[in-house]
Amino acid sequence: MPTYDYRCDNNQRELEVRHSISAEVKTWGALCELAGIDPGDTPLDSPVRRLATGGNVVGVGGAKTDVAPPAGGCCGGGACGIH
Repeated sequence: MPTYDYRCDNNQRELEVRHSISAEVKTWGALCELAGIDPGDTPLDSPVRRLATGGNVVGVGGAKTDVAPPAGGCCGGGACGIH
């Protein structure tokens, strides 16, 4: 299952959580529930936003591994700059 990073601008906190690709996390309360943490004094309905960190896949043993493009890059000969 992929992991995603979220930020709450209300309390300046960032959390990493695992959820399905189709799940939508929009509030601090929902994010804290997924992360298994106490929301503290931050209102549960405070909006959160997913950060553009890509999404990582949790591999065997819980280790995070980046999803790599096929050998040679995603564009012919690796021209897109992703290696």
